Amino acid sequence: MSWFQQFTFVMRSNLTAIRDKVEAPERMLHQLICDMEEELNSVKQSVAAAIADEIQLGKEVESIRSEIGEWEGRAESALQKGKETLAKQALDQKMRLEERLQSIEQVYESQCSQTAKLQTSYRDLEDKIRQARHKRTLLIARLAQAQSRQKINQAIDSAESQSAFAQFHRLEEKVNREESLGQAYDRLDGKDPEADELTAQFDAEERKEKLEAEFEELKRRLQTPAS
Repeated sequence: MSWFQQFTFVMRSNLTAIRDKVEAPERMLHQLICDMEEELNSVKQSVAAAIADEIQLGKEVESIRSEIGEWEGRAESALQKGKETLAKQALDQKMRLEERLQSIEQVYESQCSQTAKLQTSYRDLEDKIRQARHKRTLLIARLAQAQSRQKINQAIDSAESQSAFAQFHRLEEKVNREESLGQAYDRLDGKDPEADELTAQFDAEERKEKLEAEFEELKRRLQTPAS
C-alpha cells in the first residue's frame, strides 16, 4: 500500500469516527424525547384514573342527596297520616344518610383537589416536552452545521476536543431531562393525602335529642297553616 493510500485510509477512518461522534448526540436527543413522552403517557393515565374517581364520587354524592330528600318526604307523609313512629324512623334514616354524605363530601373535595393538581402537572409536563422538541430541532440544526468541512477539519486536528464537545452535549441533555422529570415527580409527590372517612357516630342520647328536635320541627311545619 502506497503512502497516499495509507493516508487516505487513515483520513477515512478518522472521518467515520468523527461522524459517529456527531451523530451520537442526535440519537441521544431522540431517546430523551421518547423517555419524556413515555413519562407523559404514564402521567396521563394517572390523571384519567383520578378524573374517573372524581366523577364516581360526584355521582355518589348526588345519589345520597337524592335519598335524603326522599326520606324527608316520607317522614312528612307519614306524619300527615298520623304515623309518628314511622315518621321518626324515616327521619332516623335521613340522619344516617346525612352523616354518610358528610363523610363522602370530604373525600370528594379531596379527590377534586388531587385531580386538579394532577392536571396541572400533566399540562406542565406537556409544555416541557414541547420545549424539548423545539430545542432538539435547534440542536440538530447546530449539529448539521458542525458537519461542514471546516468543522470536520478542526475535529481532525483535535479529536479529543471533538470528543469533549459531544460529551458536553450528552451531559447537557441528561441534566435537562433529569430536571424536567424531577419537577414532574415533585408536583405529583406534593398531592394532598386522601381524607380519612368520618367514623365518629352520635351517641344514643345525642341521636335521640336530634331526632326529637327534627320531629318537633316537622310537626310544627305541618301544623302551621301556609301563608
